[in-house]
Amino acid sequence: MGIMDNLKQLGDLKKMRDQAMEVQKKLAGIKITIEHKGVTVVMTADQKVQSISGDMDPNKVTEAVNEALKQSQKVAADEMKGLMGGMGIPGM
Repeated sequence: MGIMDNLKQLGDLKKMRDQAMEVQKKLAGIKITIEHKGVTVVMTADQKVQSISGDMDPNKVTEAVNEALKQSQKVAADEMKGLMGGMGIPGM
């Protein structure tokens, strides 16, 4: 491996990092609203809870937050698939 190969790898890594940061910004801007058993949870796709309202029964809140997390994970996975597909990584 010569110096040119090393420089190309560094360039590829920077490109991947930049793309990952763009996806992270995009996820932070996507809001997911879940209404579950009288509880409303608003969460970003990067899994930051924005608000919780409605019935404040701890069990219902827990279920609603878990449902919102599940949805945010699906959105994040879809966004990451687009990123990985654009990188030409085998098996992704």
